[in-house]
Amino acid sequence: MRNKNLKENKLKRLVGVMSRRIIKAISKTAYVKLQYKYITHHKLNLKNPTRYTEKLQVLRLFVYPKDKEASRCAGRVGVRDYVAEKGYKDSLIPCLGIYDHFDDIDFASLPNSFVMKASHASGWNILVRNKADLNIEEAKRKFDKWLKKDYGKMTVEPHYSPIKPQIIIEQFMGDIHHLLTEYKIHVFNGKAKNLYVVTGRGEDIRYTELHIDWTPFDGSQFNGWKKADTIPPKPSCFAEMVKMAETLASPFPFVRVDLYEIEGKNYFSEMTFTPAKGTLILDDDKVDFEMGEWLTLPKY
Repeated sequence: MRNKNLKENKLKRLVGVMSRRIIKAISKTAYVKLQYKYITHHKLNLKNPTRYTEKLQVLRLFVYPKDKEASRCAGRVGVRDYVAEKGYKDSLIPCLGIYDHFDDIDFASLPNSFVMKASHASGWNILVRNKADLNIEEAKRKFDKWLKKDYGKMTVEPHYSPIKPQIIIEQFMGDIHHLLTEYKIHVFNGKAKNLYVVTGRGEDIRYTELHIDWTPFDGSQFNGWKKADTIPPKPSCFAEMVKMAETLASPFPFVRVDLYEIEGKNYFSEMTFTPAKGTLILDDDKVDFEMGEWLTLPKY
C-alpha cells in the first residue's frame, strides 16, 4: 500500500515555490528542514537522526560538502578517474569527448548515436539515438544554460558546487530502441544492502526494489514509483556488480552505485550520494527506520 503522505497540498507547494529562494539565501539548514517536512511530512531531527532519510540530510548538509572525494565522484568527469584508480577502468563507458563549451564540439566526428551529459549535475542529459534528428540549436541552448548554473546551489546539495561545468559525450550503449536496464546498488558503510532495478526506461518505466539477496523489498518502494509486474532476472555477473559497488563506495558512509550489464559484463553509470536529495517517501514508513539502522554516520 502506498504511503498516504504522497498526497500533495497545492497551496503549500505554491507558497514553497515562491519563498524557497529567500529561505535558501538565509539558511541552507532551515531550507532543508522545511523541504523535508513539506515532502515527507516528518519533522527533520538533525541532532539525533534515526531515519534513513534523516541521515541522508546530515550527509547532504554537513558531511559531503566537506568531502572533496565525494565532489569528485559526483561529477561525470572526475568519477572516471576514480573508477580507473579503483581498478575498474574496463567498466567505463567509452568517452567520445569532454568540452568546456558547446561550440567546441565537432559533431561531424561523432558516431550516429551518443549521449551528452553535463558534468556537474544529475539529469541534465541528452540521448542522441540518431544524429540526423538532433536539433543542434536546441541542444546548444540547453547546455549553454546548464553550464552557467550552480547545480549544488540550486538543489542545496553543496557537494556538486565544486565540480567544473563541462560537457561529456559518451558512447551510446546497448540497443538504441530499448534503453539499458540499470542496477542501483545502495552501499551503507561499505556494505551493499539493497538495490532497485530500473526497467522500461523511455517506454513503461518501472522501479523494482530488492534486498541485496534479490528478494523483494517492497516497503522501500518510494515516491509512488511502480515496480515491475515480475521480478527482473538477476544478471549473471551480479556478484561482481556487488563487489564493484562496495569497492567504489568504500571511502564513504553511504553512496548509491549505478551499474549496467551488457552481455555478462559490468559497466559503470554513476555514483549518487544523496538520492532524490534524501526526500524519499517510502511505501512502508517503518522501513525508513530499518534502513536508518544500516547507516552509521561519521562525526560532523
